[in-house]
Amino acid sequence: MEYPCGLLTHSKQPVPLKSISVAVSIREFVADVSATLDYKNEEADPVEAFFVFPMDEDSAVYSFQALVDGKSIVAEIQEKQQAQENYENAISQGQQAFLLEQDSSSGDIFSCSVGNLPPGQKASVTLSYVQELSLEADGAVRFVLPAVLNPRYLLQESAEANNITSQIPRVPGKELPYTFSVSANVCSSNGIEKVESNCALSPLQYLEDDKTVAQVALAEGHQFDRDVEILVYYREVNTPSVSVEMAQADAKPGSLMGDPAVMVSFYPSIPETQGDSTSEFIFVMDCSGSMSSPMNSREDAQLRIDSAKDTLVLLLKSLPLGCFFNIYGFGSSFESFFPDSVEYTQQSMEEAVQRVKALQGNLGGTEILEPLKNIYSKSCRPGYPRQLFLFTDGEVCDTWEVIAEVQRHSQNHRCFSFGIGEGASTSLIKGVARAGGGTAEFITGMDRMQPKALRSLKRALQPVVQDVSLTWTLPPGTNSALLSAAPTVIFRGQRLIIYAQLKGENSSKQAAGEVCLCYTLQGEDFRNTVPFSLDPKADDKLTIHRLAAKSLIQTLEGNLQDAAEVKKRVVDVSLQLGVVSSHTAYIAINKELNQPIQGPLTWRDIPLAGPYQRAFRSVGHSASPACLSNLVIFNGPVNEFFSDYEDGCALSEPEDLDDCDSCGFYGSTMMSTRDTSPPESALVQLISLQKANGSWELDEALASVLGVSVQSALASFPDQSKDVPRWATILAVVWMHSCSWDQREEWELLERKAVAWIQARSEEELTRSEGHGGDMRRRLEMPMGKGDGISRTFDRVVLAVFTFLLPGC
Repeated sequence: MEYPCGLLTHSKQPVPLKSISVAVSIREFVADVSATLDYKNEEADPVEAFFVFPMDEDSAVYSFQALVDGKSIVAEIQEKQQAQENYENAISQGQQAFLLEQDSSSGDIFSCSVGNLPPGQKASVTLSYVQELSLEADGAVRFVLPAVLNPRYLLQESAEANNITSQIPRVPGKELPYTFSVSANVCSSNGIEKVESNCALSPLQYLEDDKTVAQVALAEGHQFDRDVEILVYYREVNTPSVSVEMAQADAKPGSLMGDPAVMVSFYPSIPETQGDSTSEFIFVMDCSGSMSSPMNSREDAQLRIDSAKDTLVLLLKSLPLGCFFNIYGFGSSFESFFPDSVEYTQQSMEEAVQRVKALQGNLGGTEILEPLKNIYSKSCRPGYPRQLFLFTDGEVCDTWEVIAEVQRHSQNHRCFSFGIGEGASTSLIKGVARAGGGTAEFITGMDRMQPKALRSLKRALQPVVQDVSLTWTLPPGTNSALLSAAPTVIFRGQRLIIYAQLKGENSSKQAAGEVCLCYTLQGEDFRNTVPFSLDPKADDKLTIHRLAAKSLIQTLEGNLQDAAEVKKRVVDVSLQLGVVSSHTAYIAINKELNQPIQGPLTWRDIPLAGPYQRAFRSVGHSASPACLSNLVIFNGPVNEFFSDYEDGCALSEPEDLDDCDSCGFYGSTMMSTRDTSPPESALVQLISLQKANGSWELDEALASVLGVSVQSALASFPDQSKDVPRWATILAVVWMHSCSWDQREEWELLERKAVAWIQARSEEELTRSEGHGGDMRRRLEMPMGKGDGISRTFDRVVLAVFTFLLPGC
C-alpha cells in the first residue's frame, strides 16, 4: 500500500508546514513579535497551503515577508479585495504568491495562504506585529501567544456563510505535524524580578548585572496545543510615563507617519471609596454545549459551566443590599430567572442561587445577540445604573453584530466581560467591554475565575468617575490630536493608555510639555499631570505609530454612523501605517517563478490542536499566613473553640496542610482519575451559607465547615445570652482570614458585608449597654489607620469581638 509522503493529518493528507518559531521582544508594556512559518512540499505536485490561526485582537500586524531559495520577497499591503484578486491572478499565471489577511468575521482570526509551492521547494514566511500588554492584579505584565482556535458557532440564518473555523482540521496536540518554539527577550529600565509561564520554561538568564535585560525560552518539546502565557514581574509598574516617537524620515509632515507619535500611560490615583450600592446587576451566563468542556487539559479540571456557576454564586453573595439583579442563561435560546430585575433580598438571593446550581451546558449553540437585545429592550431603573456581566467561552460567528449592539446602548450601562477557557475570542470579549465602558478578563489554564470576577464587581461598585478629560500644555506652534478614543471611563488600579499625534513646528530638543488627566469623583476634582520631554526617540519599527494606528482603527470601527465613510478611513489609516485591518491584506508575489500550472493546485489545510486530552493534575498550595491557633489576639473563647479541630485546619506548619479539605486546599501529590466534578471546597461551602445581609447562622452546615460540632460551638460560647448569629459571623470571618487567606480576593466583599452587619449589631448592643459604651462606640467609628481594605475591616472584626466578649461593653 502506498502512503502520501511527508507528515500526515488523521485524514492521511501530507502537511507542508514543518515548524513555527516565534521571537518575542518585550520592552516595558509592549511586545514586538515575529513568527516564522517554515514550509516544504514533499509531494509530487505543486501545493497550496492554507493556515488559519488565532491572534489577540489588539495585535497590530505591520510586516509580512517570504523567503524562497534565499531570496526575500517583501509583501505590500493592499485593499483586501484587490489583494485577493492579485493572489489568484499570480497563481493562475504560474507565479508563487503569499497572502496574509484578517478574517472578516472577527478581529482575532488570521489566515496565511502559500500558493504554488513546487515539489521539493522550501519557503518561509514571517509575520511581525506589536501589541500592548495587559497588567494583572498582582502587578505582572501579561503576554499571551494564542494557540487555540475553537470552532465558532454558525447561526442558522447564515449557514451558507463561509465559517473559516469549521474547516480547520483538528488533531490531538501531541500529534501536530509541525514543531513549535518560542524565545523571549525582556527589557525594562525598572529591573526584572522574575518571569513565569503556564508552560515549562528554560532557566531565566540575565544579560545585564542590573537585571534590566533577560531572556527565556519555552522548554523543548512543547506542542502548539494551548495558549502560551508569559508573566513578567518588574520592580516597579505603576509609574506614569510619556514616550515620544520620531516620525518616519521620508513621510510627509502632517500625515500619520510624518509627525511624532505619543504614548501616554496613566495610573490614575483614584482614592479608595465605597460606591453607591444602588445599581442594577444583570448576569448573562453562557449555557451552550461548549461550556461543558473542561477549563484546561488537567485530569480533574472543572468544567467551564461548573466554574462559572461557582463564580456566579460568589457574585450573588457579594452583592450589596439595596441593589436590583437578574440572571440570563443562553445558548441557542435564552431564559431569564425573573421577568424583570428584582430587589436583592434573602428570598430572591436564595431562589437565584438554587437556580444557578441547576444550570447546565446544554443549550446548544452560542447566540449572545438575542438575550442582549431582550435586556436592552427593557428600560433602566431610575437611580440604579445598569451593570452587565457577560460570561462566555466566546465561540460566536457574529462578533461584530454583538459588539455593535453593546455600542448602541453604551450610554445606558457598563459591560464587564469574561472569556472562559482556552480559545475564547479576544475580539468579542475585549470588544464588548470596550464598547460598554467596562473591563475584560480572560480565564485560561489554571486561572481561577472567582478573583477576576470579584475584581470586576469591585470596579462596578466604585463611584462613577465623571467629566473625564485630557489637557495638553505644549510649546507655541505645537498641538496634539488624539489617535485613540477619548477616555470616558477609568477605574481605580487600572492603567490607562492614550495615543496622540503631535502636529506643528518641530520644537527644540530641550522643549517640554505636560499632559493632564482630569476627572471628578463624588463632587471632588482630581488632576493627574505627567511632564515629558518633546525630544522624540527614533525607532526603526515605528512601534508607537503602529500601536496608535491599531487603536485608531478600533475606534473608527466602533463608529456606527456611516459604514462607507468608516471603511474608507480605516483603509486609509491601514495603508498609511502598514497595519492590517478587516479591509486590507498583505500580499507577496515571487514573479521569478513563472511556470504554467497543469490542472488545479493540491489544497492542503494546516491542522490545529483538537479538544483537550485529559491528563493528571498536580495542584499545589501555600499555607495561610496566620492559622486560627496562632491568633493570639483571641486568647480565650476563640482559641478554645478552634482547639477541637480534628482535620488539621488550624495546623501552623505549611507541610501539615496537605489535603486539608476543610481549608479548601489540596496536596501536591498526583490525584486519581475521577468521573465526577471535584467536591466543593470549604470556602465555597462557607460562601453558600452566608445570608444576603452578610451574616451566618450557627447550624450543622457552618459547624461542618469550621470542623466542629454545633454542641462544641455552643459549649464554648462565651455568653449564652448574647447574639448567636453575631458570634457565628465573627467565627466565619476569622476562619476566612486564617484558613483561606490565599483566596482573600474572593471573599473581601463578603467580609465587608459581614463586618458591616457585625458592627451594626455591636452598635445596637452598645446603645443598650452602660459603662464604657460611648467610648467603645467612638472606637468603632474611628478610622483604623493605614493599610489595605482587608486589614482595616479585620481590625473592626477584632474590635467587635472584644465588644462581644467583654461584659458591660
